[in-house]
Amino acid sequence: MTSAPAPTPAPVLIDAHHHLWDLDRRPQPWLDDPGLTSIRRTFTPDDLRSTATRPVAGRHLHGTVAVQCMPEVPETEDLLALAEREPLIEAVVGWADLTSPAIGETLDRLLAGPGGTYLRSLRHLVQGETEPAWLQRPDVERGLAAARDRGLSYDVLVRSHQFDQAIRLAERFPDLPQVLNHAGKPDIAGRDLAKWRDQVRRLAAHEHVVCKLSGLITEADHDNWTTADIRPVWDVLLTSFGPDRLMFGSDWPVANLAGGWNRWAATVDDLLTDCAESEVHALLAGTATAFYRLPARG
Repeated sequence: MTSAPAPTPAPVLIDAHHHLWDLDRRPQPWLDDPGLTSIRRTFTPDDLRSTATRPVAGRHLHGTVAVQCMPEVPETEDLLALAEREPLIEAVVGWADLTSPAIGETLDRLLAGPGGTYLRSLRHLVQGETEPAWLQRPDVERGLAAARDRGLSYDVLVRSHQFDQAIRLAERFPDLPQVLNHAGKPDIAGRDLAKWRDQVRRLAAHEHVVCKLSGLITEADHDNWTTADIRPVWDVLLTSFGPDRLMFGSDWPVANLAGGWNRWAATVDDLLTDCAESEVHALLAGTATAFYRLPARG
């Protein structure tokens, strides 16, 4: 008897990193920056649907992961409730105070509340923390352990000078799935990638860490970047993590500052030209589906 052939993966596209905000419901003070005027308005799932029209490798947007912006539990509650009624959103990366003694109770409440089953990961804007080893604080590690014990993952948002924290986190929490957001924000505009390259390779040595191919165009020259500016970063990520540990993300609507969703999709389409179909599937859907435990497709 011959075994049945393995099912062919469905040709779908997952945007594993985007944001949403309703300024009438919840202010976003970070948008007060004068350089962010063009995105200082409400963005909804319908806005994303109408915007994200460009296919990548022939795949159209199928599902998304909505990611927190504000360090506020109520924003996470809003995103979870939205995911419960919005078919496009398949998972939420939320926020909870990792330093709080009540972190366990907070997470239990979120998971049991409206849309709580969509909570798959937590994120903190470590990029804004000045403490040189914030991720290694005992109270933070206690919070990370609480997330891990509840089956959650962790989205790592650091800048280049904070990579040692991310590497130490990977060492100390080998049983906590982690994903590096925005590839660690390499200095694409300044063309200074040497140290970042070494750091990425060190982090990628930890196999439970994956990486988002996202947020790169806003680290480039917003007005003048080309695919050639992104390719050196792509080459490092592909050789360090491999396609099975990379996932596509748009960072929309922040991406609008440097060309928008469709231009980034076209760039990724170009970068994938020499990849095998299995590699394309991993990067555009498979890695995100596995990491965030999204609905299986076959």
